Amino acid sequence: MKKISLGVTLCLFLFNFGFSQKITGNLLHFNTNLNFYKSVLSAKPTTINSLSKNRGAAALLNFGKDSIPAVEKDSTLIQQNYTKEEIQIEMRDGVKLFTSVYAPKDKSISYPILITRMPFNSEPDKDRYSKWPSWFPHLLKEKYILVFQDVRGKYMSEGEFVAVRPYNPNKKKNEVDENSDAYDTIDWLVHNVENNNGNVGVFGISAMGFYATMTLPNAHPALKAVSPQVPVTDWFLGDDFHHNGALFLMDSFSSAAAMGKPIKGPTRLYSKVSFDYKNKDNYAFYKELGPIKNMQQKLPVPKNKFWSDLIKHPNYDSFWKTRNVLPHLKNIVPAVLVVGGWFDAEDLYGPLKTYEAIETQNKTVENKLIMGPWSHGQWIGNEGKKLGNINFDSNTQAYFRDVELKFFNYHLKNKGEMDLPEASIFITGANKWKAFNAWPPLNIEKKELFLGCDEKLSFSKPAATACYDEYLVDPNKPVPYAEGIHQKRTKEYMTDDQRFASRRPDVMVYQTAILKEDITVVGALNVNLFVSTTGTDADYVVKMIDVFPNELENDQQNDTDITMAGYQMLVRGDVMRGKFRNSFENPEPFTPGQVTEVSFEMPATAHQFKKGHRIMIQVQNSWFPLVDINPQSFVNIYEADEKDFIKATHRIYHDAEHASKISIRVLKE
Repeated sequence: MKKISLGVTLCLFLFNFGFSQKITGNLLHFNTNLNFYKSVLSAKPTTINSLSKNRGAAALLNFGKDSIPAVEKDSTLIQQNYTKEEIQIEMRDGVKLFTSVYAPKDKSISYPILITRMPFNSEPDKDRYSKWPSWFPHLLKEKYILVFQDVRGKYMSEGEFVAVRPYNPNKKKNEVDENSDAYDTIDWLVHNVENNNGNVGVFGISAMGFYATMTLPNAHPALKAVSPQVPVTDWFLGDDFHHNGALFLMDSFSSAAAMGKPIKGPTRLYSKVSFDYKNKDNYAFYKELGPIKNMQQKLPVPKNKFWSDLIKHPNYDSFWKTRNVLPHLKNIVPAVLVVGGWFDAEDLYGPLKTYEAIETQNKTVENKLIMGPWSHGQWIGNEGKKLGNINFDSNTQAYFRDVELKFFNYHLKNKGEMDLPEASIFITGANKWKAFNAWPPLNIEKKELFLGCDEKLSFSKPAATACYDEYLVDPNKPVPYAEGIHQKRTKEYMTDDQRFASRRPDVMVYQTAILKEDITVVGALNVNLFVSTTGTDADYVVKMIDVFPNELENDQQNDTDITMAGYQMLVRGDVMRGKFRNSFENPEPFTPGQVTEVSFEMPATAHQFKKGHRIMIQVQNSWFPLVDINPQSFVNIYEADEKDFIKATHRIYHDAEHASKISIRVLKE
């Protein structure tokens, strides 16, 4: 291959979430005539030297400033040891995908190929080296052929972009999806890139994690190892934009607001959109916007397709179901390493459910899981020693890099031994890594935490005596998701102090007595509430909280001015849109005044409640503006008027027949 030695540039994480776009252009051809799964290998890769400057469309995917690694020291390593080449790879339908290849200069041995496919901008500057390789210094030093590709319809690639494009298991000869594009890309690379050893791995984070997952069904024979890292998996049930059917308002609106005009390209550029929030207080800003139906006209680009698709599909219909890859993760051959973060505000659902789907639908595949104490993508950006006010007491990034390198080295280089455990799990609270031979662990005891009268939380079932908590919920005064004034949704809310919420009259609080011994909770949390409402719909937000002692030996556990004595650390929280309690496809109203069971599963945790702490459960009916406001009347919320938003009186029941509870798994140690 022809080689180019260039400089370094920074690359923004950009993600065009929702709209389709068509890209055409006179790009340089490679006569790679794909006949379904076979290539005629007569083409030579060609370097792209110039392209027209056209605008793109993008939305910022915010890993946060703490997640952006310093690249200076690694840029020298790249320039000295790697060559860069920009090529176009033709897919089976004739569309060409822009691909950059970073190959080690040392040709004394052959190297495996590691691919990341992305809807971001893989090469923002043809005259310099991209920032992307610098995110992975451990892989650079180990020497892999690193490949970064713009997916179909994005930036320098031709074709039409479709967000979370559905997988088609019955493709005909020239039909395509992300799975076929990955297959064709791998096929071309192993036959055309010099000095590769024939082994290919794929990895990616968030949206890139989705593209990694999509390589697994009917995988190319050269694909030996795949690492989906916090992969986007189901946008209605648990990732990014909905949880259990409830709209995650800030993430959805900010994504739509950041989108520019559709791309006319191919192009390395994107159209910057300046959206004036006019208020640094997100609580006030979203209150002022009013009902969801008012928000379309507030967006900077009219007829925003992402937002339109969102509000046209208020229930779990085929639009959402076909974008869920989990049912297709069968007959998997490549080894898999799924990566997730316990405090990932965007995609905690994705890694846990991806691991579970592969584990339950495949008997023999190597399928491993690592879950750390991270926010979204934090393990590539900083040492992972803390999040917000909570310290983790070690460099968790270094631990992760050792695991990732061992995984890829073994499967792609035949180097070392595969002695990784089935699950590498960071136990928060205890602040230590623990190896398990199954996830959830087998050595557990199932227990139930019962919500009782007088704000009590107990492992004992309540007596038969009728008992309930009653409170008024006003949709005009929703419970904030975080304390303080913020414009953007914070990643730290996942470990934030909840004392501000526990003092509100519309937040029901239940807590145990002071614990006499450590309790380590692992796995999913199952919620069973018995409730009634004077309305016909409601959201139920449940939070599990670690209450620190009122007296601490070291009250200054962080570098902020927060008092950690009595701190109420959010361990896990989630929301259930009540009308979906029996079916996400067919919502049902509540009958006013009738006792009704609302059950749902909260994402797993691995947290140790220390001796001297308490376990707290908070129940509330709003979480604003993280989640949109439920009007408390049974309507299509995306079409609701101001008049549909009503006050309602709620009850949570605690008697023997209607015992509201949280079911947990306690680790036997």
